[in-house]
Amino acid sequence: MTATGRLGRLPAEREDHYMRLAGAQVVSTRALLGVRENIRAAIEAKAMICIYGSAGHGKSFAVNASLRELAPTMTHRIQFRARPSTRDLRHELFHALGLHGRPPSHAIEFDRMLRGALEERRVLVCDEAQWLSKLCFEYLRYLWDDTGTDLTIIFTGGNGCFEMLQSEPMLESRVYAWQEIDPMPLDEVLTVVPAFHPVWFGADPELIALCDREAAHGNFRAWAKITHHLTVGMKESGRTGVDEDLLRWAYSKLRHRRAA
Repeated sequence: MTATGRLGRLPAEREDHYMRLAGAQVVSTRALLGVRENIRAAIEAKAMICIYGSAGHGKSFAVNASLRELAPTMTHRIQFRARPSTRDLRHELFHALGLHGRPPSHAIEFDRMLRGALEERRVLVCDEAQWLSKLCFEYLRYLWDDTGTDLTIIFTGGNGCFEMLQSEPMLESRVYAWQEIDPMPLDEVLTVVPAFHPVWFGADPELIALCDREAAHGNFRAWAKITHHLTVGMKESGRTGVDEDLLRWAYSKLRHRRAA
């Protein structure tokens, strides 16, 4: 069992935007501001929080951007794409925390090593938390409950994450805050999109509203995809601004997308 990001560190800023979209800017959406405040409070309280929502709404972006500001050196990430065992989880924590030597062969020794490492102040991001099993949740609770550890845990995930954590009463009762990331409403889209990328500077708000209504539906990743197609289309056509024909061509690439 492996997880992405073996070193367990925050990804580089250039990884935040879809396809490393050149010229994309960090914009302070309501979701991002809420995530930043919830993470700040969780770190101060040494608490567990859960940030969840459907794909493309900006969960990972908001968490990563907030942690670069609030806890860049003490953040560690783990992520699984299949159901891990507690053995898998121990080994991922070993690598994510940057521990030296070989992982202990016995669970008791391994637990002692991890608890010792977590006496130093740490923020642990468990991405795609819906993949974790009951035993893994119990193990994380065990580490967090230890009076000697100084640990904040941020659970993030997509479909099923909220339900999975809610189904574990011993864990659910310890979650300090829950935040669901929803699609951006139109009024926010009209403010955020022009600040997101230079291609939208000066664009007709009616065109932005049309695009959101017919293709993007407040989904930030969809906006990033459309923007990427637009930059390609403008370069190939020699156009210097967004018009309806070019915009419809760009979001035709997402034709089968439906509102979340």
